[in-house]
Amino acid sequence: MTESIRNADVLIIGGGLSGTMLAVQLLRLPGKRQILVVEPRAELGRGEAYSAVELGHTLNGNAARMSVDPDNADDLTQWLTDYIGAGGWPESGQQAVPISELFPPRGIFGLYAQQRLAEAKAQSASSVEHVRGEGVDLQVDEASTLLTLDNGQQLRGRFAVLATGMFPAARTPQTESSGLNAAAVDPWDVQAMTLIDPQAPVLIIGSGLTMVDAVVSLEQAGHRGPIEVFSRHGLLPHVRRQPPSWVDFLGEDHRLRSPLQLLREVRRQCRIAQAQGIDWQAPLDTVRAHIGRLWSQASEREKRQFVRHVRPWWESHHHRSPPLSAQLVARLHEEGRLRIRAASYKGLVPSVEGVTIRLRHRGEQAVTQVSGAALINSSGIEYDWRRVARPLPQQLLKRGLIQPGPLALGIAADASGAVLDAQGQVSQRLFAMGPPLRGMWWESTAVTDVAIQAKALASKLTQI
Repeated sequence: MTESIRNADVLIIGGGLSGTMLAVQLLRLPGKRQILVVEPRAELGRGEAYSAVELGHTLNGNAARMSVDPDNADDLTQWLTDYIGAGGWPESGQQAVPISELFPPRGIFGLYAQQRLAEAKAQSASSVEHVRGEGVDLQVDEASTLLTLDNGQQLRGRFAVLATGMFPAARTPQTESSGLNAAAVDPWDVQAMTLIDPQAPVLIIGSGLTMVDAVVSLEQAGHRGPIEVFSRHGLLPHVRRQPPSWVDFLGEDHRLRSPLQLLREVRRQCRIAQAQGIDWQAPLDTVRAHIGRLWSQASEREKRQFVRHVRPWWESHHHRSPPLSAQLVARLHEEGRLRIRAASYKGLVPSVEGVTIRLRHRGEQAVTQVSGAALINSSGIEYDWRRVARPLPQQLLKRGLIQPGPLALGIAADASGAVLDAQGQVSQRLFAMGPPLRGMWWESTAVTDVAIQAKALASKLTQI
């Protein structure tokens, strides 16, 4: 017997941090509405990023930078103060810094998001219900949206929001799979890493923040052997520090538009700071607030220039490592246990024992082979929805309800988050927020970015 279709005002597809923050903002607005959040995990608010259970897997921003409340930058600091005061996270006492400068474990941050949702539900006339399942198909007409789940259940909403979060390359099935993930160990699976010979070499593809997490996981699993890291540019994330404030030079001069102009001015500002004995991270941190504007006004050619020539350095300088994790990576590097090579991954080689990969080192034409006891895929996030072998992204593309975003980063939408279909028409029923809008704003994954989007989108959905 087929279940009857459930109805709601808003369907939120994805119950990680993005979907949870949108639900909180909808709950805080006047009126009474029903919100269904579709999420296959047992808990809302955690998603891929904040389901980590190891204390060593921390946020890459300190508490003062990670508030889920766009109207209160100190919200996480205040929550942490109460949480630590009640006996939570006793290990935080080992760090002699103010609570605002602590880098909380991601699992604790997920708890914070969940508590803010619970508080919003208790104070609202609206309702939020977690529907556990995965959306596999979506239909949209002039009046509503109809979502089909993997168990056959159907949900109808006046609006649907794609709050699907990030698709980590290490955990995302690819439409053109090289078999990498099948052969690789999950970067966050400490238990699986305990099965690796602790003295044997481990190979890691990618050198960004996922690699840093993988190294932390290996350390916690008791691995003490060599670690070989390979990435195209061989760049490690810089450590995040707490620099003093710096003049908002991009806010004062809107003539700076192109990637080349931006790069030159940022370098000049960093040299000025260093000449004054000030951390170069101070001027760089002021750029963050302007990235959305700069990216959206850039031409297609300028965006391609940025991605091709500037992106690796932007990622390593801006997406920085939390201090304790960075200290571990630095120590292993100094000991000679961790080596990083600039090389491109070219595929797997069948191997009876361990794993063998093919690589082309930077500046060389020849392809070489490297072997290890285990392989970890730390190549970051897959933003191209055409390559994500999950039912819903594939069905949305097949139905023509979405189109790839600029440079195939996420999906296309207007400034409010209303999705563009294959013909470029702006949907009146389907919206997106957070990482799916990477191509619209370039930076659309940080907590502060998503918090601002959640508040604006909630306001729009209640006014249509």
